Amino acid sequence: MAKTTPGEFVNQVKVEAKKIVWPTGRETMITTVMVVIMTTILALFFFGTDTFFGWVVRMLLSLASGQ
Repeated sequence: MAKTTPGEFVNQVKVEAKKIVWPTGRETMITTVMVVIMTTILALFFFGTDTFFGWVVRMLLSLASGQ
């Protein structure tokens, strides 16, 4: 395996850094909104699922205790 000198490494980093394409402000805003929407949908889904299973467990426990 060939070893690179620190100078070569810095040059390679500079070349690779020039290839970076940063998102536009609009792309960042759209992505942010989509993340917030999907997070909200998932939170509501898991809240509903947790509520349903909590209700099922309460029903089963009330049946087991004979009330």
